[in-house]
Amino acid sequence: MRKVFLAALLAAISIPVPAQSWRSLEKKLARQPELSQSDAVVLLDSTGVRFKDSGSGSFDIHHVVKIQTKAGALAHRVLKYDYDPLTALAVFKDVKVYKADGSVRNIDLGTVCDYAAPARMIYWGARQIMAEVGELDPGDVIDYRINKKGFTYALLASMPDDEDRFIPPMRGNFYDIVPFWVTYPTLSKVYTLDVPRDKDVQYEFYQGECHSSTRVDGDRKLLTFTVSDAKPFKREPNMVDLYDVAPKLMLSSTDRWEDKSVWFSGVNEDYGSFIPTPEVEKKVREILKGVTDESRKIWLLTHWVADYMRYSGISMGEGEGYTLHNAKMNFTDRCGVCKDKASMLVTMLRAAGFEAHPAMTMAGSRIESIPADHFNHCVVVVKRTSGVYEPLDPTWVPFTRENWSSAEQQQNYLPGLPEGSPLLLTPVSAPENHYLRLAIKTVLDKDGNLTGEYTVTAEGQSDAAVRNPFTKGYVANWQKAMENEILSIDPEAKMISVNYGKTPDYYLDAPIKITAKFSIPSYAAKTSDGALLYKPVSGRLYNRVKTFLRVNTNIPDREFGFKDSCSRLVEANENVTIPKGMNLTSGSEESSSSEAADFTGKISQKGNVVNIASSIALKKRVYEAEDYPGFKDAVGAWMAIEEKTLVIK
Repeated sequence: MRKVFLAALLAAISIPVPAQSWRSLEKKLARQPELSQSDAVVLLDSTGVRFKDSGSGSFDIHHVVKIQTKAGALAHRVLKYDYDPLTALAVFKDVKVYKADGSVRNIDLGTVCDYAAPARMIYWGARQIMAEVGELDPGDVIDYRINKKGFTYALLASMPDDEDRFIPPMRGNFYDIVPFWVTYPTLSKVYTLDVPRDKDVQYEFYQGECHSSTRVDGDRKLLTFTVSDAKPFKREPNMVDLYDVAPKLMLSSTDRWEDKSVWFSGVNEDYGSFIPTPEVEKKVREILKGVTDESRKIWLLTHWVADYMRYSGISMGEGEGYTLHNAKMNFTDRCGVCKDKASMLVTMLRAAGFEAHPAMTMAGSRIESIPADHFNHCVVVVKRTSGVYEPLDPTWVPFTRENWSSAEQQQNYLPGLPEGSPLLLTPVSAPENHYLRLAIKTVLDKDGNLTGEYTVTAEGQSDAAVRNPFTKGYVANWQKAMENEILSIDPEAKMISVNYGKTPDYYLDAPIKITAKFSIPSYAAKTSDGALLYKPVSGRLYNRVKTFLRVNTNIPDREFGFKDSCSRLVEANENVTIPKGMNLTSGSEESSSSEAADFTGKISQKGNVVNIASSIALKKRVYEAEDYPGFKDAVGAWMAIEEKTLVIK
């Protein structure tokens, strides 16, 4: 019955699609022998949208794909399309396979499956329609259409099967975010939007060029955007999100971000998302008992929500998406996704006397000036006594010393304020806010055996990474975690003792500081002439914290921006006492400085002590392509010191 209902509801959809025969495109393909090696070529990728005054849209999706290899056949034997039944419905309207021998195979739409889409941690009932086309051969052409009705993002749920479920929460407003990059060579990619003539839609095509046009027909107008002969987008290691560099189209009928800010504030205030219950007020009094410092109050409330609400989401009907669940539900369940944590924190801050509001952000990519709702994450802003709003994120800071994760620096966000807010950007966090410091003292005997100790101290995101085994693992496993760190130096390393101090505990009152003593038999290799070959210990400890090592610096240059996990300062000072009468054959000194990264390092000897000192400052989380030479030079200089084999004779 469900399939019959869906098919009937979509049968009447009629959206103008550019009158372009894929047969002519196939002839065009024959004139492009350079595409013959591609597993498949998309002849036509067309999406036509008809927009209603309510904000609901009807989508006609038309794909024509030519199979060119067995790998391409395998990749296309099952067609899949995801949709959210809370806000949309989607069905295959037609699927045909034009065989290379001239025959045509119509796929029985009665065999189309509609399954729950794969999910992890968020179970909101997303669906996936799948049509099995079966065995394919090179030369076959798949021609299929999908009809979808609704809007493109899971906003506010309304469960009944009626027309209202397809109207976006900001009624009467339309937006779309259309990726124009392709996986396979595409001869024609088309997007059309049919809107009422009096509806203003602003749009911009980013990071590329397209042919665009506007045509008026009676009380409707048709916006068309076309790209021909699109090639698969070049990717680079560690590059920024494709939305930040690849061709895309953004459209919105909302005038300004301030309008969305006011709406987001109003929809949650009207719903009653932040009204504290007596139980919530009691918990706030308990948490803040005896606390007078403003910053400490904010920290305690942020981390109660961060640490005591589990991240996991299930569909709960009204209150999904932009409408945040209320305090009663969140405090009772102690479970939810980012918006539930944000709602709980806003409620508790208000109960403590603060002015606080929810905010929307996009973790992972940039938000453009066109107000097209490019959001995937919910956070909080709190107003300090200075009058400045401070962002907080209880989802990303469990068991860290930060209130706003610096893994989210250089990220746009939009607070939901009654007076409205423009789109904002979180600033760069200075490298020294995320220092990792290693102080190492070792003794090397004439047989190459090593004994010593190291002390690690860290702050910010580096602190969180060092602290992770202690805050997210059982105390019984702490010893094993430290042993694993020692083993990262050498597989024969043995831990003698460890002093955790007081810092791994929950309260996170001070930067972490741990001292460990260890021994490594035959750590330095002995040569036939009696020399010892020594690798700096500091270059092997806590490499999981040195995230800049994961950025590929082997490529000569970059066309696109790239990302590290966070800005960071790493300092190491290693003193190795060597046998009397032996000497370092040669010292070393490296330095590099740029707007992206700085490095200074030196290997020297004084008396019978060899010192390896290095300091690298990575100044951003998100880098531009022009930052790459400076970043690469600093990392290369770091490796030249920290990975150098020292010869001691």
